[in-house]
Amino acid sequence: MTDALVARYAAVVSDLDGVVYRGPEAVPHAVSAIGSLEVPVVFATNNASRTAAAVATHLRELGVTCGADDVATSAQAAAWLVAGELGAGAPVLAVGGGGVADALTDAGLAVVRPDHARDTTVRAVVQGYGASIRVSDLSEAAYAVEHGARWVATNTDATLPTERGLAPGNGSLVAAVATAVGHGPHVVAGKPEAPLYELCARRLGVRAADVLAVGDRLSTDVAGAVAAGMDSMLVLTGIDGLEELFEAPRELRPTYVAADLRGLHLPPDVAADDAPPVAALSAAVASVHAAVDRAAGQDEVARLCQVARDLLHGGSHR
Repeated sequence: MTDALVARYAAVVSDLDGVVYRGPEAVPHAVSAIGSLEVPVVFATNNASRTAAAVATHLRELGVTCGADDVATSAQAAAWLVAGELGAGAPVLAVGGGGVADALTDAGLAVVRPDHARDTTVRAVVQGYGASIRVSDLSEAAYAVEHGARWVATNTDATLPTERGLAPGNGSLVAAVATAVGHGPHVVAGKPEAPLYELCARRLGVRAADVLAVGDRLSTDVAGAVAAGMDSMLVLTGIDGLEELFEAPRELRPTYVAADLRGLHLPPDVAADDAPPVAALSAAVASVHAAVDRAAGQDEVARLCQVARDLLHGGSHR
C-alpha cells in the first residue's frame, strides 16, 4: 500500500455512476478496489433526487462498507451553501425529489413545498432533479426568484441516463426556469462547480489539495476537481473514454488516467492482470495532449493516439 498511487493523498472523493456502479450492478473490480483502500473515501454524486442514506444502502447491497455520512450529494452541497449564507431556520423552497427536502432539513433550514409557496415568502430556492416535478413546481421556483429569492441549482446536467435512453436532467429543468426569469441560477452546487467537492473535503477534515477526485466524466468530475483545486483520476469505465480524453481542453485534463479503480491501490508503474500501469497510460495520453498543444501534424497525433489505444487494449502490460 505504501507504494500505491493513493498513498500520495490523504483521502479520496469518488463519483458513483460509471465508477462504482452502473445502475444496479457494480463496475468490475470497483468493490474490491474500494475495500483495499487505507485512506478514507467519500462518494460524491450530482444525483439530488436520492437521499444519502438511500445511496449508502445501494452501495452496501453491492458490498461496499458505507454509511450515509460517507455519501455527499449535490442537494447536501446546496443546503450547506444556503445555510451558510442565510443561517438556520431560513425558509427555502424545495423543488425536486426527496433528497432535496431531506438535505435542507438536515442543514437546519425550513423546507417550503411548492404547494405551500403561495402563502410563504422564501429566501432561497434549491432546485434539484425529481421524477415527479410538475410545471407548477417550476412556476413557483420562477415566482420566488423573480421576487428576490436566492436560486441555487443542485446541478445543471442536461440529461439523465436511464435504461431506455437519455431523459431530460436537472439542467433541462433549470433552463426552463432560467427562460422564465431571464438568467441562470445564482449558484450551482454540484459538479462541475467546486462546492460539492469542497463539502467533501470539509467532511473528511483535510485540505482539498490533499484529496484525489475520481470520476468517469471530464465535463463534471474532472472539471469539478480542477475548480476545487484537487488532483483527479479519470477511470475508463463510464461515460468518457480515450477518444474524448484525446480531445479534452487543458482545463478538463485529469492528473491520472486508469482503466478502472484498481489504479488507486497499485503502484503507478505496476499493471493489473488486464490493464496497463496508470503511469504508462497517463503518460501516453499526456503525449497526445502535448502534440495537440504544439499543433503537431495529424499523422503524429494519430500515431500517439494509437499508442495509447494499444496500451489500453492489449499492449506491453500483457
